Amino acid sequence: MHAITIISGGMDSATLAYHVNSFKNCTQHFLSFNYGQKHGKELECAKKIAATLKGQHDVIDLTSITHLLKGSALTDSVSMPEGYYAEETMRLTVVPNRNAIMLSIAWATGIAEKAAYVFYGAHAGDHFIYEDCRPEFVEKLSSAFSKGTHGPFPYDIRAPFLHHDKAQILREGIKLKVPYEDTWTCYQGGEVSCGKCGSCQERLWAFSENGIEDPLPYATRKLIKKGEQVG
Repeated sequence: MHAITIISGGMDSATLAYHVNSFKNCTQHFLSFNYGQKHGKELECAKKIAATLKGQHDVIDLTSITHLLKGSALTDSVSMPEGYYAEETMRLTVVPNRNAIMLSIAWATGIAEKAAYVFYGAHAGDHFIYEDCRPEFVEKLSSAFSKGTHGPFPYDIRAPFLHHDKAQILREGIKLKVPYEDTWTCYQGGEVSCGKCGSCQERLWAFSENGIEDPLPYATRKLIKKGEQVG
């Protein structure tokens, strides 16, 4: 089986890469995307994961459209929200139609390479904030792509963690021996993870739920409760 797998360099997509790699006789072509995010630490980690799994890896440059993707704290001059992951303020991290853009390119690559599936790491923890991580989005986009494709490949888009939270994904990754020290989740691009942004908070919560310590260094590891002010 040949698969096109989107990897960001974060813990979810790294777990996804190892999950797909566990399939018998599977090859993967990894795609990452530079859409003008404020730092490249995740992309560096994506390169490490792809090299470890001995898969082809391409970073797609989307920076020519970054100026069109306005209003996101990840790409625009908007302050990065901090605190509990599911707070309404985390909507500031939405990049307009990001997953549909990435999946469209991944699907086209899958057609060219006759890949069986396109994989991406959407998960249940993202459903509240990111509409393009919800089951109905995956189902309908996969159906639309299939209707616009001549031939049998790819079969569909697969998001195996769609109904998993981050703690469950981590549990799977521990079994697969994912090197989480080679991943990056923080929205900030500092020397160490900030520990305060929503992405760090969700990651710290996942490790806490599994009773283990995250191997990455943090400026702070304090878990923030819903509605609690960030100190």
